[in-house]
Order: sequence, then C-alpha cells, then structure tokens
Amino acid sequence: MTQTIPNQKNSQTCEPARGIVLVVDDNPANLQVLSSFLDQSRFEVWATRSGEKAIQKLDGDHLPDLILLDIMMPGIDGFETCKHLKSDPRIQDIPIIFMTALSDTANKVKGLQLGAVDYITKPFQYEEVLVRIEHQLKLRNLTKSLIAKNAELQQAQTQLIQAEKVATLGHLAAGIAHEVNNPINFIAGNLNFVEQYVEEVVDLLKLYQKYLPDPPVEIQNAIKTKDISFLLDDLFKIIQSMQVGTDRVTEIVSSLNKFSRHRETGKKLANLHEGLESTLLILGHRFKVNGHYRAIKIIKQYGELPPVDCYPGEINQVFMNLICNALDAIEDIQKNQDFQESSKYTGVIRIQTESSEERVILRISDNGSGISEADRTKIFDAFYTTKAIGKGTGLGLSITHQIVVNNHRGKLTCHSTQGEGTEFMIELPIR
Repeated sequence: MTQTIPNQKNSQTCEPARGIVLVVDDNPANLQVLSSFLDQSRFEVWATRSGEKAIQKLDGDHLPDLILLDIMMPGIDGFETCKHLKSDPRIQDIPIIFMTALSDTANKVKGLQLGAVDYITKPFQYEEVLVRIEHQLKLRNLTKSLIAKNAELQQAQTQLIQAEKVATLGHLAAGIAHEVNNPINFIAGNLNFVEQYVEEVVDLLKLYQKYLPDPPVEIQNAIKTKDISFLLDDLFKIIQSMQVGTDRVTEIVSSLNKFSRHRETGKKLANLHEGLESTLLILGHRFKVNGHYRAIKIIKQYGELPPVDCYPGEINQVFMNLICNALDAIEDIQKNQDFQESSKYTGVIRIQTESSEERVILRISDNGSGISEADRTKIFDAFYTTKAIGKGTGLGLSITHQIVVNNHRGKLTCHSTQGEGTEFMIELPIR
C-alpha cells in the first residue's frame, strides 16, 4: 500500500538542496511518492530500483548524505545491500534508514545490527519520513563537526606540546652553552700562556745546547732515549690541535646560543645565513662517514639576504627539521644499497637562498629517496609519517608548516620525485 503525498508548492525552490538522499525501492510507485515529497522538501533525490544498481550508483566519488533502503527486493535484498555498503570504508558512515512493511522485532534487530540507524514503516507518513531524515542528517553533521573539532584540538594540543618541548630544549641548550662557555674560555685563554711558556723553555734548552755542547754521558743518553727533538716538535703540534679543538667548542657553544633563541622576546631582525650555519654546525657529525653511511656533501649557494623580521628560534627549528629530513632520505638510500652501488652514489644536500622584492626564498633539496605523489598530499598533516616505526613522530613537517605559514605568514611547498630526491621551498616576508 502506498500513500500519495499531496502536491505542495514549495516557495523556497531557489534555495540550495538540503542534502542528497538515495532511495532504493523496487516499487515504482514508492519511488515516485518519496522522490516527490523529498524534492518538495528541497532534497536532491537519487532513485534506484535494486540493491545491485544502488551499489553501482555508489561506485563513484560523489556520494549521498543518506540512504533510504527497502528490505524486500528481488535479487540482493535490503539486508545484503546494507551489509555490502557497510563493508566499504568510503560509504560506511552514510546513515541507512530501512523502509519496510515488516513489523516483527527480529527483522528490526537484524537491520540495526547490520548498521542501519532507523526504520520507516510502510505505508509512508510524510511528516514521519521527513523528521527521521532530518534527525539523522543533523546527527551526521554534528558527528562530522565533532570529529573535525576533535582533530583540530588534537593538533593544537600537539603543537602546544611540541612548542613547549622546543622551548624547553632551547632553555636547556642555552644553559649547557653557558655552563660550557666558562671552562672552555678558561682553557682557551690558558693555552696561549702554555704555548708562550713552552717556547721560552725551548729557547732555554737551545741555549744550553749552544753553550754546553758536551753534557755528561747520563744527559746524552737521556736525550737519545727521549728523542728531545721529536718531543719538542710534537709538543707544539699538540698545543696547536688543542687550540683548534677549543676554537671548535667555542664555535659550537656560539651556535647553540644562536639556535636556542626562542619566541619569548618576540620578533627580531635576524640573519638567516647565521641560523643555517649554526644548524649545519650542530648537525655536522651526520655529514661525516658514520658506520654504514658514507659522507654526505653539502652545497651552499647563498645569495644576498637582508635581515628578516622573524622568530629566530622557530626559523632555526624549521632549518633543523628540513635538513634532518634530507639526511634521513639520503641515509635511507645508502642503507638499501650494496657496496658497489654505494660506492657510485654520493648523497648531496643543496641549500640555496635569494631575495625577491619583499620576500626571501630558501630552498633545501636532496638527492635522497623522495616522496610518492600520494604521500606528498599528507606530509604536512600532524602524525603522518613515511618513516619506519620508531624513527619519526609525524610532527616535524606539521610544526614546520605551522611556523612558516601561520606564525610568519610565509609559504612552504614541496617538490619531490620518488627515488630522485626532494626540494622544500620556504618563502618568508622580510617585514
């Protein structure tokens, strides 16, 4: 039995559709009635007369917002159709309302267990159908909104945690740099006196040799045994190497101080080349031969850059994340090569800088493993990572994007070919 819905003139036909409803029923009269009043209620209606055709209809990318599904149909009945639809991840969250003349509890329970959200009993009552559809669409929209808000909150929480970690690391690095700076300055300062005193002692020994050329046998034997000439020559080399070492530690301490500058003091004019150099110095050990990995070549092509108004600590974090990713991509190729292949491959990281009108442009590229086209669309999403379990958190590029785009009104783009390499381009406003 089918109830005919009276023809109601809709004064709001120019308004946009309230949603798409797919109606699946083998009875043409039912399809006509449902299509008529749903259309009058400003819904876009898709109609099919079998479960098979409904499945085919949902094979594309354009999907309905709700499905009205008859139970008693020839071929694949409503229960089987529902089961099939709920097994498809693309479709499984679309609410399905069964339409049935069956009133027994067993059938209703079966439908709900298969994933249906509600029932409409035949013959149709216009107001009841409309209220049930509106109710389920409202629930679906609220669910979508909650999921989206939850994802936003989760990402915001993650960014706050990461920002706190970065700030903590900045304080820690600054503290370590301060603690190391005092003793290393003491050593560096005293090395100058040590070198001066050794030179005076050597001059004194030379005077002894000049005016006492024939010392006692015991002293002559000691000179031969100890090889005084070698000791004096090597002593100066040791002092020079110690001086180089203390200079290196002083340079690292300076780099830590530069790198650890954080956002507390607000934006300031910064030399981005200094930030790049301090980052490269801190990561210097990863460019050298290390275990199974060959040395990685760094090519710097620096242009003229004006000072940039930015948060220096955050920009240094961007440099650290992108250069570390480039190193990981090169090491990923190296570890999967045999000896012969490895001897022919040289990992290269290239850093290019230039200024253009009111912006500076920095490119960090590598000839590493590259990123697939599918992954490139997701690399800036929080928690998404292509690295092995335990190697990456999926936060680095998300935080990098947040810093460049949101915090500095800049632009971050990625160009990559799998197996050939990746280039990240950073554009920052000068002011």
